[in-house]
Order: sequence, then structure tokens, then C-alpha cells
Amino acid sequence: MADLQAALSECADEVERMMDLLLPQPEGPEARLYEAMRHSSFAGGKRLRPFLVMQSSRLFGVDTRCAARVAAAVEFVHTYSLIHDDLPAMDDADMRRGRPSCHAKFDEATAILAGDALQALAFEVVSMPETHSDPAVRAELVRELAQAAGGRGMCGGQMIDLLAESTEMDIGAITRLQRLKTGEMFAFSAIAGAVLGKGSYRSYMALHNYAQEFGLAFQIVDDLLDAQGDSEWIGKPTGRDAEAGKATFVSILGAERARAQAGLLVEQAIRALDVFDEKADLLREAARYVVARTK
Repeated sequence: MADLQAALSECADEVERMMDLLLPQPEGPEARLYEAMRHSSFAGGKRLRPFLVMQSSRLFGVDTRCAARVAAAVEFVHTYSLIHDDLPAMDDADMRRGRPSCHAKFDEATAILAGDALQALAFEVVSMPETHSDPAVRAELVRELAQAAGGRGMCGGQMIDLLAESTEMDIGAITRLQRLKTGEMFAFSAIAGAVLGKGSYRSYMALHNYAQEFGLAFQIVDDLLDAQGDSEWIGKPTGRDAEAGKATFVSILGAERARAQAGLLVEQAIRALDVFDEKADLLREAARYVVARTK
């Protein structure tokens, strides 16, 4: 696990340097927008999605700088989703990662624009020749990212999540919700290396399946932390799902069964990587970390 922590830290530093290069500096009449984008983008976090991009890219010998550009784009999309998720119309959260959320620090209108601009920047980055010399690869990245972030992915999952406050949901519905809301962006992060490196369909599917199980396990642990965690340690309010009457893996399965399910999903994620050699060991360790984390 020590090797994983060092790799996560190194990846976060590398990707944040790229994010800093790609994000506009807060200058000119629109400086407040750029300040808001930077406030949320550099609020810390595990940077797990960028880590999956960087590690999957290593499997195919992808240029590190090209991989870092895609990793930064993924983090821009993730940050936009958190900004919008915290808005009063969504989760109404004033804290994120131990500091004021974007709308609490600035205002709702600025937060909405910051999220919109981050999403637009992500697509600008992946479509640029600096990301890959082959336009077909860039087009595939744009298509895959749009699908992962849109109605058939993260946004569709968020819609179901909002309905979960007033709709009775079973374990199948919750699983679909989280495969869309959380799993699809994890899946894009993992398959990005195969797209950049023009990997085989078999390797693409192995990474996709790994990330889907990884993402579900991650969400189950998130639900456990929301139900049982300490808000000061985690850096955001806890108990929100229960207050809203929202169905989760924990509310349906109970804490013990939910944790066991997360462990099973991690085992399945690791098995999906059998097509790769020891180069994928850090991806395997990342899956184990998901169920061991405390924040």
C-alpha cells in the first residue's frame, strides 16, 4: 500500500501541474469565473480518476504528457460535477473537501458558470492535437467522454439519484444509478489509456470491466462513510442521504452486507485485469485501497 500512496501522490502532483497550465489565470473582466474554477479544481481530493488514466496509459506506453492532459480533462469534468452537485437545487452542501463549496465561496450563478466552463475546457483539451496526433483517437476520446458524462452516464445517474428521494428503489435500481453516476466516469478514466495507446478490444473491455466494479465498490464505501463517518475527518457533511430519505446500498443491504459486497466487487475488478501482467499491479492495489479508505 505504501507504493500505491507514493504513486497516488506523484500522479496528483503531475496532473495538478497540467491542470494549472490548462486553467486560465484569473485575469480580465472574467477573473471571478477563473477564480471559482481554480478554487474547486485545487481543493485537494484523491485524484483517483486521473490515477486510472495515468496507470492505464502506462500499460500501452502512452506519452506521459498526453496522458496527463486527458487526466486533467477527467478531473475538470469531475470537478464540474461536484460544483453542480453541491448547489442548493441538488445536494445543497456548503462544504466540500473541508472548505467552502463553490457557490458558498462565490455565489450560485458563478458556481454554475464555473462548472459549465470546466466541462467545456475538458472537451477542448481532449480534442487538441497536443493530446494525440491522430484525429481519430481524439474523436474517440471526445465520444467516450461525452457518453460517460452525459445522459447515458453521470448526468443520467444524477437524475435517478434526485428521484431516489421520492421513489422507492431496490438494489437493482441503486446499482444502475451508481453504474451511471459514478461508474461511467471511472470507466472512461480506465479505458482512456487503451484509446490513447490504440490497445486491443480485449484490453479495452478488461479495463472497462475493472473500472465498473471499482466504481461500484467506491460508491458503496462512500455510502458507508456517509452513514458512519465523521464529517470533520471526511471534509463534507455526513448523514445527508438518510436525512433526505434516499435509498443507498447501506440503507438497503445494511452496513455489514454492503461492506462485504464492496469486497466482492473489488475481487471481480482485480480478476478483470488478468489479461495484463505486473504492469497493472498498481491498478490492482488501487482497487484494494477503495475498500480500505476512511475518507
